[in-house]
Amino acid sequence: MKQKFNVITSTCAPLPLENVDTDQIIPARFLKATDKKGFGDNLFRDWRYNKDGSPKPDFVLNKPEFKDAVILVAGKNFGSGSSREHAAWAIAGYGFRVVISSFFADIHKNNELNNFVLPVVVTEPFLKELFDSIDKNPAMTVTVDLPNQTVTNNATGSQEHFEINGYKKHCLENGLDDVDFLVENKDKVEEYENKRKQGK
Repeated sequence: MKQKFNVITSTCAPLPLENVDTDQIIPARFLKATDKKGFGDNLFRDWRYNKDGSPKPDFVLNKPEFKDAVILVAGKNFGSGSSREHAAWAIAGYGFRVVISSFFADIHKNNELNNFVLPVVVTEPFLKELFDSIDKNPAMTVTVDLPNQTVTNNATGSQEHFEINGYKKHCLENGLDDVDFLVENKDKVEEYENKRKQGK
């Protein structure tokens, strides 16, 4: 799942529902696993499949026009509820690189960042415009530019700036997790420790 993030232009899978919690993203019965493999298959499991395992044709991820989308556009307060990191595993495992919403639960937002998924917070009017644009033309695209921290609705030309922690931005741009970052800065850490031991 470690992928360098720069600029992504993609169609978008719309999920215009508010308060989508982590139990809806990945139901609790799938939390026994400790390996990230296979979680993408069960993303939104109860909305996505019938009880017999057959796909529900009216659910967004089962519609052919959205099968290649790597951007999920979701309603306000995405990722609320339980702090389970498995929800971010499922989103990343499915193949989403970006989730756009007007508000994210803090823990889920950080879990997405730790799993190389970029949560982009936009204003509610911009989010509504995205949903409207997708509804009018499912083939429309959005461009997310991490270096410049902008998100652009290519159907209308509207653009917003989004915020991201500088450390997390560096990690995403370079495909680094927290351990990778420490290894990358091993010399600096050792230099600091040596100075500290010497009382400098």
